Amino acid sequence: MKQKIVIQVQMTCNKCRSKAMALVAATGGVDSVALAGDAKDQLVVVGNDVDSVKLTSALRKKVGPAQLLQVADAGKKKEEEKKPAITTTAVVHPSYYQYYQQPATIIYEYPATGYAYGYGYP
Repeated sequence: MKQKIVIQVQMTCNKCRSKAMALVAATGGVDSVALAGDAKDQLVVVGNDVDSVKLTSALRKKVGPAQLLQVADAGKKKEEEKKPAITTTAVVHPSYYQYYQQPATIIYEYPATGYAYGYGYP
């Protein structure tokens, strides 16, 4: 049975995130791992017959405080998620932006002296 597991883990840095993702990916039966949430502190795990309790306790031991938020079947999707996407397109004449673009400024910085040389428009 394919299931979707959401685990919230206290991850404050990118090193913690990569460590948590590597730990989950090495677990048997895991098909995919993704980060979710505003603070990227939730792991979304999709796999076959994954023991969510063992996975959560392993994350607690190796990474930090972890909380199991959701275990659901991955095959079933809610009707809310099946809404059709609305796409819009805008047509802009290419020559309009040609006259109003500013040239790029290129700056060379030498780390030994700390002095920067540059050219371009400010």
